[in-house]
Amino acid sequence: MWGVGFGVTLGSLMNNQTAILLRPSMILSSSRTPLPPRIFVVVLFQLVCIMITDALTFSYPSSDAADSITPFGNAYFLDGEIQLTKNVADSSILNSTGSVVYDEPVLLWDKASGKLADFNTNFSFIIDGMNRNISADGITFFLSSYPYDNASARDSNGGALGLFNRSGANWTAPKQIVAVEFDTFENPEYNDSSANHMGIDINRIISVAHRDLNTSIRENSILDASISYNSSTENLTVFLSNSTDPRRNWSISYVVNLRDYLPEEVAVGFSAATGNQTETHKILSWNFSSTDLRPRTKKFALGLGLAIAAVVLLACGFCFVWFMRKYICKKASREKEEDDEEEEDMTIDILVSDAVKRAAGPKRFPYSVLANATNNFAAEGKLGQGGFGEVYVGVLHDPQLEVAIKKISRDSQQGRKEYISEITIIGQLRHRNLVQLIGYCHKKDDLLLVYEYMPNRSLDYHLYNKDRLLAWPERYKIALGLASALLYLHEEWEQCVIHRDVKPSNVMLDSEFNAKLGDFGLARLVDHDCDPLTTVLMGTRGYVAPEYSNTGKASKESDVYSFGVVILEIACGRKPVEARKKKKEVSLVEWVWELYGKGMCLAAADRRLNLNFDKQQLQRLMTVGLWCAHPAYNFRPSIRQAIHVLKCDAPLPNLPHKMPIPIYHPPTGDLYNLASTSLDMYSLTSISGR
Repeated sequence: MWGVGFGVTLGSLMNNQTAILLRPSMILSSSRTPLPPRIFVVVLFQLVCIMITDALTFSYPSSDAADSITPFGNAYFLDGEIQLTKNVADSSILNSTGSVVYDEPVLLWDKASGKLADFNTNFSFIIDGMNRNISADGITFFLSSYPYDNASARDSNGGALGLFNRSGANWTAPKQIVAVEFDTFENPEYNDSSANHMGIDINRIISVAHRDLNTSIRENSILDASISYNSSTENLTVFLSNSTDPRRNWSISYVVNLRDYLPEEVAVGFSAATGNQTETHKILSWNFSSTDLRPRTKKFALGLGLAIAAVVLLACGFCFVWFMRKYICKKASREKEEDDEEEEDMTIDILVSDAVKRAAGPKRFPYSVLANATNNFAAEGKLGQGGFGEVYVGVLHDPQLEVAIKKISRDSQQGRKEYISEITIIGQLRHRNLVQLIGYCHKKDDLLLVYEYMPNRSLDYHLYNKDRLLAWPERYKIALGLASALLYLHEEWEQCVIHRDVKPSNVMLDSEFNAKLGDFGLARLVDHDCDPLTTVLMGTRGYVAPEYSNTGKASKESDVYSFGVVILEIACGRKPVEARKKKKEVSLVEWVWELYGKGMCLAAADRRLNLNFDKQQLQRLMTVGLWCAHPAYNFRPSIRQAIHVLKCDAPLPNLPHKMPIPIYHPPTGDLYNLASTSLDMYSLTSISGR
């Protein structure tokens, strides 16, 4: 458990200036002046703080947590998610059981002091009944004896949920277990109240407390659960909500002294099972935290002893570094080459970045690992090629994970900037609608970025592929997913992220056609409520907002414009600019606005859908698309306002019948310094209200 505490504490320490003193790169590049004694005092204090940490805290899907989660039975990892039972790709998904357990034990109570720990866990999961009237059986979060023994529950499929023995009269657990079940099948023999309920189980499958949910939890929607234990009140509380409709939520609680039912150290994890009826169960995210129990005097003494030993080793390390520094400097002066300098500069640029230093940041891979994963970047594994490089599919072997690897040419200066931008920006972001950056590598003549693999490729691949048809429900889900990604970037992260290249080829689709926004090579960070930043004009023709084209100032509004064009593409199946025979190019926005003014929005729908769409959703998608793609930035909605309309939580906007014509006024200020100019440069004409 100390290992986990060390990682978390060190991650927080690396965000302050004192921790920078520990960087080997700075030691190697420092002057010959001996390090001042105060540095050793600071190091000693930090190590004491680290060593006395005894609480357990982790978060999945960070790379560290994923490496510390062990699957049992039919459980496995797929596309960054935990599959607890077999899915539809397997030959049979009947009578499937699976579980996952975090490797480190949780200190639940301390025998010497008698203290009981508080804990809290939050996780998101999906149960998919595959549109069947009946499916089974459910999923549990549990605390069990440590180490966890999966083999002891041999007869645990079906309603036993992978934890309890079905044979015998009591349906007990083979070991001490406290579990929270989310059950999808009514078993009268277990006193189940309905086919959709949650309950608290203590050492047997019959719940000591339960709650009917009065709704189906098998609809392939994301459910968010929170389970907490208060040691002072001995209250175990469970809260469940539907992420798409937070108003639908349920809770139960039960007073129990966990010392009476569980040992001092426990394992935490999930289990699920199917029987003669089937469904799939998967965990999307999981975080867990518990409080510290051990007496602080003992921990401080132990930590101080370990810290002193560590400082002695650190001093020896400094001496070694001092001698190695001379050797490295001499060798560098003999073998210094321009390419090596460039690689070293890039290493420093990336390694000093706070984003990469964070515990949840991307991992640096050896070049040989990525070359082996792609069969030395074989042509048959090539997925595509972009402006700055090629993308290959690969399989990592530790852990077993399918990935997409972007290979950027080092000859491209813009590609080098994109490489650093991806690591420092997307490496910090965590959202279900963003492509996860798993790792990176700069070696030899290439810069490599490792992403989670998207089996359904990109949105434009499906919109413009004659052999594929993207059905309307998937289209509307993709529009909402893309909007959710932009809301996170614009308003919900600690800084505002301007993407600058929102387009269908950058919207990736996972195995269930969930949208994930990727390619952050052009993205920029700004503080919330700051003025738009002036940059070199980047982006793709047809998706670039008018004011961005004229001033070079990228903003949230320019991202919203691109979003509007993309959702019009989703609805119409047409590109933003199309060439016609003997006619000038046709703008998608202008074409849809003309039909909108005539009350003929349905005529703009993708003909390949053959009218198989929800008319209300189509009207909302097209109207919001025009609203977001308004020629004047100050008439566009925020992405949050757009989401409210798409989810029918707000009325449709009242747009003019004709597309407004913006009149551009030259910006005021220093024409040679765009950062000092005014952004308010549009007035509107020909606005006719409804």
